[in-house]
Amino acid sequence: MQFEKKTRIGSPKGIFGILIKIILSVLVLAVIIILVDRINFPSPVKQIEKVIPNENYKIIK
Repeated sequence: MQFEKKTRIGSPKGIFGILIKIILSVLVLAVIIILVDRINFPSPVKQIEKVIPNENYKIIK
């Protein structure tokens, strides 16, 4: 087995692999966001009303 010295800092295959991983992670994140957006979460049906008695009001002139 003969020793071969690699003089390149980075190979195009390595850069291409990193680029594919970044694209796939962005794609997966986009799909997750789209799927969560399609879920129909129930909204509250009951309206909240709080009755404030008139005796608590103070008139300032």
